[in-house]
Amino acid sequence: MNVTESSAQRGPVLIVGGGLVGASLAIALDAAGIAALLVEAAPPRAAAQPSYDERNLALARATVNGLEAIGVWRHAQAGATAIEHIHVSRAGEFGSVRLQARDAGVDALGWTLPARELGAALLRRLDECTRLQRLAPATLEAVEPQVGGWRAQVRTAEGLRSIDTPLLVGADGTDSFVRERLGIAADMHDYEQTLFVCTVTPERGHGHRAYERFSDEGPIALLPLADRRCGLVLTVPAEQAAAVAAMDDDAYLALAQRRFGWRLGRLARPGRRYPYAIRRVAAARLTAPRAVLVGNAAQTVHPIGAQGFNLGLRDALTLAELVARAEDPGEARLLAAYAARRAPDREGTMAMSHGLVRLACLPQPALAPLRSLALLACDRVAPLKDVLLRHGMGFRGTPPQAVLERTP
Repeated sequence: MNVTESSAQRGPVLIVGGGLVGASLAIALDAAGIAALLVEAAPPRAAAQPSYDERNLALARATVNGLEAIGVWRHAQAGATAIEHIHVSRAGEFGSVRLQARDAGVDALGWTLPARELGAALLRRLDECTRLQRLAPATLEAVEPQVGGWRAQVRTAEGLRSIDTPLLVGADGTDSFVRERLGIAADMHDYEQTLFVCTVTPERGHGHRAYERFSDEGPIALLPLADRRCGLVLTVPAEQAAAVAAMDDDAYLALAQRRFGWRLGRLARPGRRYPYAIRRVAAARLTAPRAVLVGNAAQTVHPIGAQGFNLGLRDALTLAELVARAEDPGEARLLAAYAARRAPDREGTMAMSHGLVRLACLPQPALAPLRSLALLACDRVAPLKDVLLRHGMGFRGTPPQAVLERTP
């Protein structure tokens, strides 16, 4: 495909994919006064959008700053629970890392929020947009290069619609159709793990503390929720997924208890379980002529450390920031600047996520002392801990202006 760079054509920025990241980008562009068109395959209600599901999202502090800046957080904050402490450990080994909000001089390191509640907040904010056009349900069937942009063929309930755009944005998830049509290769890695999410009630209160615990079988996490509930995130080898899915509540709780331990006492009252296969997908590049990938279309990371949406939102807000300053939203220099701005954050987060799951969950006893010493160092060596705090709060590389702290 050959897209001519000169003389950008008229038309809105075309965003394909109305999930958490695509919707956030659409809102950010609207807030900046940029005309955009959002194409979403699911009908326009929270329950129909696949990414507005039962996962409990750990939103980094930078993410909440960004959601507040684009007017989403006021619709979501009532359902959010502050994360004031983070505890990281590995089963059967000494050493742990304890991160506290007070060490960073803030009231919270992040917040926990069910994805369905964030989705509902995004939909309410989308309804307030004035320049944004939304097509839902609608599917992108084809894109062809034009002078100064792309011509997209979008299937709607009324039939096929032709849309010209100076900038095509792929926010259409891990199996991105836009990425495939742009000819951008992707490196894929199957972790051969399945993630189960549900809610539980621990015997002792969570104290606004999030836990991440590693083992040979994979990581397990407990995230603080309202009403003394916790979001339980349990990773199992893929070959065990069917057996775990078939467990009754007592057997599942026993498994979770064995994997997590007794720091919060006995776990009880499990909610409905939802499984997710885990894989890593990394696009070979983020841009093509007058086109860009964001969110899971650009990179899908292991859920360890809860970095997926946090990273994707920083994609969206960085792109919106650059587009807001430009006369031509798809010019080559803008897209090159976007790729350069996102590289340190993207590469650092992907390396951390992939490296952590490979190292922390490897069943090699010889590594135990080294892992424990590394955890102790991160907990006791101030410069290392400061880096962990900053990165954990979502401040890595050159963050978009929208996520920065607004207080001294």
